[in-house]
Amino acid sequence: MTAAKPRLHVLLAGPRGFCAGVDRAIRIVEEALKRHGAPVYVRHEIVHNRFVVEGLERLGAIFVDELAEIPDDGQPVVFSAHGVPKSVPEEARSREMYFLDATCPLVSKVHREAERHHARGRHLLLIGHAGHPEVVGTMGQLPEGAMTLIEDAEAARHVTPPAGATLSYTTQTTLSVDDTAEIVAILHERFPEITDPAKDSICYATTNRQGAVKAVAARSELVVVVGAPNSSNSVRLREVAERAGAPRAVMVQRGADLDPAIADGCATIGISAGASAPEILVQEVVERLRERFEVTTEEVTVALEDVIFRLPPMRALT
Repeated sequence: MTAAKPRLHVLLAGPRGFCAGVDRAIRIVEEALKRHGAPVYVRHEIVHNRFVVEGLERLGAIFVDELAEIPDDGQPVVFSAHGVPKSVPEEARSREMYFLDATCPLVSKVHREAERHHARGRHLLLIGHAGHPEVVGTMGQLPEGAMTLIEDAEAARHVTPPAGATLSYTTQTTLSVDDTAEIVAILHERFPEITDPAKDSICYATTNRQGAVKAVAARSELVVVVGAPNSSNSVRLREVAERAGAPRAVMVQRGADLDPAIADGCATIGISAGASAPEILVQEVVERLRERFEVTTEEVTVALEDVIFRLPPMRALT
């Protein structure tokens, strides 16, 4: 007689997974492939998720690190959702490439705001993570030296802007809401005249997913975040879960990466997914847990999202 599986209650954080910017970026590549056929070149991973990238590769997308790797064959080139420095479209124009910009519209808003602050003579403090593609793209909107990167609270306490500069700040869109609030408070204390962004630059999807993770973490003995290790918003979700009370939080890219024994002894666990992880990967994790447990699921929804971003115009290739 087969022993009964132990019971496990799974709290599914909502919202989770794809945001509107990620969905738009993927659809741009798919539509370009439908209209123009393979290959369609993509500069950097369109979003930080190997499952998504490999799926697009099977359709005919070719991912490159730089435009120099792309032949002059007239096929479309797509810029990733994270945004690019101004030098990238300039290079594409100089080579007469047909390019499609899949930058998330909320990242583009940060770019335009950075330009406005610069035009008004302000030195910009950018809160973000060095080397992240979004940060590279945002810093590349302004001349070198016009922006200073602040990675954490310690950096905020010691940053030395140019003497006599009028200051403003903005942020990477995928940061920890709580960490960023601490950094901003330090900047306001040190530089009382600093100009805030016109609107919160951490995007709605990041804020909502962190809120949902906090809600499930408070009730969970373990939180599993589905996402890639190079996905900033996914890494932040794991960190938020730990700070919100979950005794343990782990990140996996797919169901096969999870050892279900990690939940042994747990009665309730939470699951979320970064903004670049499709729902099918969340369901893989649930099915993986079913191999070992009698699983019940509960949706824990803290916000409803109805944001849709339109695709850019696509021309016919001659």
